[in-house]
Amino acid sequence: MKIITDLFPVILFFITFKIKGIYAATAVAICASILQIGWVYYKQRKVEPMLWISLGIILVFGGATLLLHDEMFIKWKPSILYWITGSLLLGGELLFRKNAMKGLLGKQLTLPDSAWRTVNISWGVFFVLLGFINLVVVYNFSTDAWVNFKLFGVTGLILVFTIIQGAYISSRYKLESKSQDSDK
Repeated sequence: MKIITDLFPVILFFITFKIKGIYAATAVAICASILQIGWVYYKQRKVEPMLWISLGIILVFGGATLLLHDEMFIKWKPSILYWITGSLLLGGELLFRKNAMKGLLGKQLTLPDSAWRTVNISWGVFFVLLGFINLVVVYNFSTDAWVNFKLFGVTGLILVFTIIQGAYISSRYKLESKSQDSDK
């Protein structure tokens, strides 16, 4: 359900783009993001900070797209969001010794601190690179290709990276479990 909720604005953006074009899709994405926040708050009585950041970015970049009638703003929006996410992960780890991934998943998984650090930094670097990949698509392909990439390409890249991270976590989790068993 969380995946559907997270992808809700992107899916509506994609469908609207195919029917009505980039500007209508941008307006729908803004509305969908506001609805998404409302739904999450209604269900959980709490909204994650990244959802608020995402809403702020879509309001600014989507609003600029509509006001200035320039689609480049909405095309830059994913890169800005990915860079902020990557910076928060990397900055938290490198500057403040705070591991966001451990904070998110630490109650479900027991991993050595070195593994948590690797996972956190890997995700941070992944998001920074994803921001640059988005811009490669923006500047080298049509808007239609970019919209397809935004839904299918980015989702596919995140899925593949999640599987890779899952395999890494699984190997580290088994090592941690074995070392705890040998301590008994």
